[in-house]
Amino acid sequence: MVQKYDNEQSARAVRGIWSQSDALRMGMGWTEEDLEKPYVLIEDVFGESHPGSIHLDQLAKEVAYGVLESGGRPSNFHVTDLCDGIAQGHDGMNYILLSRQLIADMVEVHASVHPWDGLVLISSCDKAVPAHLIAAGRLGLPTIVVPGGTMRPGPFMSDSGRAGEISLKYKQHEIGDFEVMQYKKTGCPSCGACQFLGTANTMQAMAEALGLALPGSSLAAATMIDITQMARQAGQMVLRLKAQGITADDILTPEAFENAIIIHAAIGGSTNAMIHLPAIAQARGIKLDVRKFDEINRLIPHLCDIAPSGRYPAETLWLAGGIPAVQEALKDLLHLDVMTVTGRTLGENLEQMKQSGFYERNHGFLANYGLRPDDIIRPRATCQEFGTVAVLSGNLAPEGAVIKYSAVRPDMMYHVGKARVFDCEEDCQAAVVANTIDPGDVMIIRYEGPRGSGMPEMYMTTEAIMNNPRLNTSTVLITDGRYSGATKGPCVGHVSPEAAAGGPIALLEEGDLIELDIPGRQLRIVGIAGVHREEAAIADELARRKAAWVKPDHSGRRGIFKRFTETATSGMDGAYMP
Repeated sequence: MVQKYDNEQSARAVRGIWSQSDALRMGMGWTEEDLEKPYVLIEDVFGESHPGSIHLDQLAKEVAYGVLESGGRPSNFHVTDLCDGIAQGHDGMNYILLSRQLIADMVEVHASVHPWDGLVLISSCDKAVPAHLIAAGRLGLPTIVVPGGTMRPGPFMSDSGRAGEISLKYKQHEIGDFEVMQYKKTGCPSCGACQFLGTANTMQAMAEALGLALPGSSLAAATMIDITQMARQAGQMVLRLKAQGITADDILTPEAFENAIIIHAAIGGSTNAMIHLPAIAQARGIKLDVRKFDEINRLIPHLCDIAPSGRYPAETLWLAGGIPAVQEALKDLLHLDVMTVTGRTLGENLEQMKQSGFYERNHGFLANYGLRPDDIIRPRATCQEFGTVAVLSGNLAPEGAVIKYSAVRPDMMYHVGKARVFDCEEDCQAAVVANTIDPGDVMIIRYEGPRGSGMPEMYMTTEAIMNNPRLNTSTVLITDGRYSGATKGPCVGHVSPEAAAGGPIALLEEGDLIELDIPGRQLRIVGIAGVHREEAAIADELARRKAAWVKPDHSGRRGIFKRFTETATSGMDGAYMP
């Protein structure tokens, strides 16, 4: 039997088994001395794929320098990630969520073939950060995550999310080619994750909130020196973790996940974290029920005034003190004794941050915008809103659905409307653009769940709605797919069971009455053909429709798309391949 490296042993214990392994390393330029050093795997998602990854090779070099300075031997590996924004408007979007699985799988493969002593993961965006966190949970190595930072704001504190407004106005001939090009030149003015608190910046924040990224490292401006200095520090720190015997298993605990959900509620994070955190927990062997988000969100004040729920770009949150400042504000609610990648507890980190000058330096930069820290991170005593996301249940979503209510107008927290049913996003978006949706309607986009079409996001449709004055204050969108972190308005996602699994959403017909009750956490079918009906009558009608329902034929699918859509778990369970 071939001896396999056990993470509980020293990697050096298996290095003498096969001399060719060292010969191959020396064939890459390693020296005899290198062979005796601790080996550190540096994984990044660098590539010419989008602004969030184009600069990560530079951060990887800084990490490597830090490893070398601390007596280790770094090795750089790469698995390029993809961008939801570039996938908009075509079937490429169906591959975006499943790319999380592939990135995590490749990091696992890279980390399992060599006997590594430590792991540093470098990523910025939507699927890459959670993929790296999933890999960390699987591998149990001494691990540090290096967030790739945020993009600089556009003109007048705008962000790349204006694409929906620009595209709709262009389609409706309200603007021309010149105005579109002006947006193209300014929408993404630098490298880094898009400027709002979408999924990319949310998951950077979650890496830090979980304790796997250095304090103050998430949401940093991608163009400032701080981010390269923190990358260098990560290369140094990973060997200290090895020396202390601290692995990702020691950091990714149930208490760490509770801390992350608390921070998610306070900052107004993306609903996609409700897919990613359960998948990360599962990789670590922890069951994280999405309803934990709802439980915690009822108690946590929404502190941060960051787009899309608020006014300011994500960079300003970092300048106001970042995740450490939010943790400091909620210190009495957090598990302060959890271990982190500094080798210290969260509580110890917060004390160290106050002594480091981090807050004072960043507050000075924030003043350049004419802003104060309290403008960005509201004092806890002044907050009127608690939490940002909710889990809904009812006869339309027996296993649950999610909504970001911090982005919903008060007058739309409860709504009853007629269903307009679409079997794909493209048809719904076309109906919005053509103005065939009426105020008060409840749009249903189905067969877009994990097994339906890979769980793409509905960003084109939500942006079309929000930029349509007839619809943006009176309509609801419900889907078994997911949403962009930039989504605004009463948009319900992750409806489970999904349509492809024969869930109630598959049985809806035009004119059925749908009730959205966010305070009551309900999502229900309350009428048939425009007429309110008793619950028993609705159940009988759904049973009749279910008997006639025909499962879609997906036999023509091939490759990884086929494998994902045949095996993925529900959106409420993390939408991963078991």
